[in-house]
Amino acid sequence: MNVYTLDTGLFKLDGGAMFGVVPKSLWAKQYPADDNNMCTWAMRCLLIEDAGRLVLVDTGIGNKQDEKFRGHFYLHGDATLENSLRQHGFTAADVTDVFLTHLHFDHCGGAVTRTPGGKLELAFPNATYWSNQSHWDWAVQPNAREKASFLAENILPVQESGQLRFVDPARGVPAELPMLQGIVFADGHTEKMMVPLLDYRGRKLAFMADLLPSTAHLPMPWVMSYDVRPLQTLVEKEAVLRRAAEEQWVLVLEHDARTEACTVQLTERGVRLHETLRLTDL
Repeated sequence: MNVYTLDTGLFKLDGGAMFGVVPKSLWAKQYPADDNNMCTWAMRCLLIEDAGRLVLVDTGIGNKQDEKFRGHFYLHGDATLENSLRQHGFTAADVTDVFLTHLHFDHCGGAVTRTPGGKLELAFPNATYWSNQSHWDWAVQPNAREKASFLAENILPVQESGQLRFVDPARGVPAELPMLQGIVFADGHTEKMMVPLLDYRGRKLAFMADLLPSTAHLPMPWVMSYDVRPLQTLVEKEAVLRRAAEEQWVLVLEHDARTEACTVQLTERGVRLHETLRLTDL
């Protein structure tokens, strides 16, 4: 098995939204903001090569949104999903599976592309796209709080393609994805977000999606305002992080612009950062 992280570019979000009720006087020491209170975040994806399959976990924001939309989020950086795939010797046509942790635009926007003629089509034409029924229903009939994050152009083309499959939480990992050792379903950030787990070079890896956006979010109360059920996030985050500390998981961070992955440890103050690392260090 080979596992790679893929950089797809950077964007900015309001620091207050990213850290919820935590005062700026505290979070700014951990994750500085610019003069507009905006912090820079990564849109890091995971690529798993194993058992004759090439599995892409999340896709970043993509490139089909107009300049007005892109301007709201200050997209910047030279990295793209296409170029990051190419750096490892792959093209979009090689991807066999796209595993979407959830359908917020910064996680699934790159799953669909727009042709020069304006037509929407799958960015990975040979791939099976994986979600789950509960989250899919949640996204296609969005609540007012999340409506701006669930964009029809990112979702409906996947549904119409015939290449969409659903993970059944009761059954766990689909037989088609044997490289995954488990999936944690989390309902705090959004309905049935999926955190995939796998064994890699003797270590358990967890791709944390928005359950742990960055190392700065390790303290339990540091929960995003974007979460629809923040108290549920507290429970879910504590359970996963305690297990991660006890079993020395490697946590791959989707949004931390400075840190690709980390391990955590139990301290008198709760779960805290142990070390930062890159997957190439394993």
